[in-house]
Amino acid sequence: MVTRFLTDVPVDIDRDTARLRAAEELSGSAYQAAKPSWLSEAFNWVLEKLLMFLNTVDSAVPGGIFAVVLLVVVLIVLVVVIRLRSGPLATAAKGERAVFAGRRKASGEYRKAAEEAAARGDFDEAVRERFRAVVRSLEERTLLDEKSGRTADEAAAEAGRLLPDVAEPLRSGARLFDDVHYGGIPATEPGYRSLSDLDDRCRRARPVALAAG
Repeated sequence: MVTRFLTDVPVDIDRDTARLRAAEELSGSAYQAAKPSWLSEAFNWVLEKLLMFLNTVDSAVPGGIFAVVLLVVVLIVLVVVIRLRSGPLATAAKGERAVFAGRRKASGEYRKAAEEAAARGDFDEAVRERFRAVVRSLEERTLLDEKSGRTADEAAAEAGRLLPDVAEPLRSGARLFDDVHYGGIPATEPGYRSLSDLDDRCRRARPVALAAG
């Protein structure tokens, strides 16, 4: 098109006029449409820089690209682990392992439900309800506050400081509750009987602060 334009103009046109006509021709819509968009140019620039970086890494790092990818994966795993131990993910994970779900009942109601479940051989349910009876009884005695989202381990640790005589059985009871309720490990009758014994011992135990007074 430029060639046609140049052959059509008079041969005696001066240089400045010719340059102006050529600029006008090149600014036409046909030429502008043929130019790559700024987005395409930006993408090509990023791609070029990325390829240069990968080539540099491949020659400079032992193991090349594979080592870099492996390092990135390890870093991602570390970030996820850290967030699971602290922050919103930890809060969510902890909330999913709480002792109580929904409205709390009286400790006697949990105890009755546990005995009924044990009588029909459902020791999974019996273990869950008996441990809840233990924790709820401690709350009713104000040895534990009614904190929502408390896990079995937290309940055992907090109560164990006030009731040192049953601190270890409380930790064992918390592990049993988690194993059965969250770990999917089948409960046994001896396991349930150990929680029944823990329940009785906790109800008889006096907190150290009161004993000292």
